[in-house]
Amino acid sequence: MSRRGWGLDDKSAEQYREKRWFNTSMSRMSIRLISKARFHGSRRPESWLVTFKHKGDIQMRCMILVKADKNSEAGILPDQKLLTEMGKYNEELAMAGVLLAAEGLRPSSQGARVTFSGSTRTVIDGPFAATKELIAGFWLWQVKSMEEAIEWVKRCPISHAEIEIRQVFEAEDFGTALTPELRAQEERLRAQVNTPR
Repeated sequence: MSRRGWGLDDKSAEQYREKRWFNTSMSRMSIRLISKARFHGSRRPESWLVTFKHKGDIQMRCMILVKADKNSEAGILPDQKLLTEMGKYNEELAMAGVLLAAEGLRPSSQGARVTFSGSTRTVIDGPFAATKELIAGFWLWQVKSMEEAIEWVKRCPISHAEIEIRQVFEAEDFGTALTPELRAQEERLRAQVNTPR
């Protein structure tokens, strides 16, 4: 499938790829549409992207964290071969109903940290040390189990990397602490986030 088929013309697709170490092979709009379709009852026409395989048996969401290394921290971008392989991989994730979001992150030299101590807020500009503690990119997936997430990660075409899998908390995990009022508030926020601008 061409980049145009995902909502990007050829020029925009090329610019999009060049700006990101962690290529998604999709436009932001396509990612948003897939994300909006994650609720299995969705009647939106694009909901098949997520639900045609997993509908009714999703057990968990997880964030897949790609750890930074000296190359990503130096701002070195992938070559065309890796971009092509990552594009194919992400399309497979999307068509399998797994992919909710994916982005790459610029080096920490272009970032900042804010530390909290009581009412004091301290801003620390990058770059940051301890490269292995930094993140170069991420996916957000919906899968049936941790085992399925692991199998998908093992198929990633990146040749040298450390990738961490972390399960996302769901509303049910908070038990009675998440009152009906708080649950209603969360649902309103989700609806607001999922409303097209």
